[in-house]
Order: sequence, then structure tokens, then C-alpha cells
Amino acid sequence: MTLNNYKNEDKVLLAVDCIIFGFDKEELKILLIKRNFEPEKGKWSLIGGFLKKEENLDEAAIRILHHLTGLNNIYMEQLYAFSKVDRDPAERTISVAYYALIDIASHDDDLIRIDSAQWFSLKNAPKLIFDHHRMVERAIARLQRRALGKPIGFELLPEKFTMRQLQKLYEAILDKKLDKRNFINKFNSLDILVKLDEKDMSMSRKGAYLFQFDEEKYRSKVEEGFSFKL
Repeated sequence: MTLNNYKNEDKVLLAVDCIIFGFDKEELKILLIKRNFEPEKGKWSLIGGFLKKEENLDEAAIRILHHLTGLNNIYMEQLYAFSKVDRDPAERTISVAYYALIDIASHDDDLIRIDSAQWFSLKNAPKLIFDHHRMVERAIARLQRRALGKPIGFELLPEKFTMRQLQKLYEAILDKKLDKRNFINKFNSLDILVKLDEKDMSMSRKGAYLFQFDEEKYRSKVEEGFSFKL
């Protein structure tokens, strides 16, 4: 008979919280929900849930994201564990945070399955419950480091995009204005963009050429890494 050596150890809850970033061609946004149970009922929150016995952490994050959006195969990355003793007033809870990247334009609003789910500009996001604001701050910092060390945009931009949209994405992530000429030269030097014969005519009469990522070269650059000094 196997002895249970863990029976006298403390039991704690393990939660998974998802920071879902989206880009709408102009701004970086975050998807939040209104909490429908106590504590902090009616206040804005990240989407989250608890780990089930039969799941690992990645599986729990995928389930929670799918429950909210109905989407599968979304880019997600584990971020950090938050374990402050009193972070959740209801119960001793450790939370492992993930962040996800979604191109808003490619997904209709009806994919959002929870009525209270809403996109907010990062600059105008409401106050969040518990330590969720710290999770968002960590996720933004990770995203900024990633943008400077690897090409980014494949998950946040539509399949075809303008150079202006790509620059807007980087400006939104880094929270600063970038020199247009330097930015274009830098991305051209990476050799990961394919210029199309099509134009986006929505912004001006002359239009702007559309681009696509060369997926093979993009993935290669992501693996190699680089120093993207702007």
C-alpha cells in the first residue's frame, strides 16, 4: 500500500489568467470581461479560470481562451506566476499568467462568446481586480522585449497589411513614435516581407502597397533572433 506523504501539506488553488492583446490597425488593445461573481462582482477582469486535475497549464490556458472567443490555434506564451499570499481575498490562490495575440480585424465580434467581453485601448483600460494590472504590465514589458529581439506582427496583423499598419503596430507596442524611413529600411533589411501588386485604397486616392510576411523567412528570423534598434 502506497503511503500518501502529501496529506498534511497545505492545499492551494491554481488559476490561469489570460492577457489577450489585439491590434485594430491603429491601436494595441486588451480584451477584458466584467466579473459575474464575488468577490469583485461587476468589476473588470482578465479572463481566467482554474486548473483542472486532468490538465497541464497550457491545456488550461487553451481551454479558457476558447471558452471566451471560440478561437483555436492562437499564439500564447506563458508569462509569470503570481503568488502573493493575499492576492485573492476569497481563497489562497496562485495564478499563472499567459498572454495571447489576436488580429482583431480577422475575427468578427460574434466570436466573443461572453456578453460582457469588451476590447479596450491600453491607454484607456479600466481599473482591474486583484493584481491583474501587474499581469498586464508584465505582459506589455515582455511584448516590448520581444518586439526588439524578434520580428513581431504575424499574429497581430491581417494577412495583407500596409507598411503604415506595421509601423503603427510597433509604435503601439513600444509606445513611441518611430522615424518612417529608418523603420522601412530596417524591415527591408530583414528580408521577411513580400510586396504585393495590390494596394489599400482606403487611406488615400493614391493608395498604399500591401505586404505579406514570407512565413518561412519570418519563422527563421524568430528562431535566430536579432537586435531591432529603432
